Amino acid sequence: MLSKVKVVMALAALAFTFALQTSARAQDSMKHEDGMQQNDNMKHADAMPQENSGKALETGTFHGKVHSTAGRATIYRGEDGKLILRLTNFKTSNGPDVHVILIAAKDADDDANFLKSSTGRVELGKLKGNEGDQNYEVPTGTDLTKFQTVSIYCERFNANFGAAPLEKF
Repeated sequence: MLSKVKVVMALAALAFTFALQTSARAQDSMKHEDGMQQNDNMKHADAMPQENSGKALETGTFHGKVHSTAGRATIYRGEDGKLILRLTNFKTSNGPDVHVILIAAKDADDDANFLKSSTGRVELGKLKGNEGDQNYEVPTGTDLTKFQTVSIYCERFNANFGAAPLEKF
């Protein structure tokens, strides 16, 4: 009987260790994308404005209370006329189904259900990582006088992880 208890305890310990490793890998993949994705992002980054190229149109600093979010959001107009949102020195919490969006508001709070159904938004894509510099293409025709805030938005929980109100240069 004692032998069976030891076997069950050993199996439980192995299952727990396996679960921890899987969780750690998932978090690490959010912070540092795998090699294939990095190479794909690097190809796109060459065509997108870096920190000091293109014409900076608007910028803002991220704030977040419930989910600590920091960094700068800047919208550039590239030489080809395309608008690019660049996040620099960016850092936020991990979360499920996190997106970068522009919202038709002057700022966004951290409360649940901050995004009302009547609030206009422009989807820029899934968050590429919870740390580091990254670029997002802004769709052609987006009215920056209407969409004045960048939000790091969790779709699953309708929650704002952080916001950067944009101001013109």
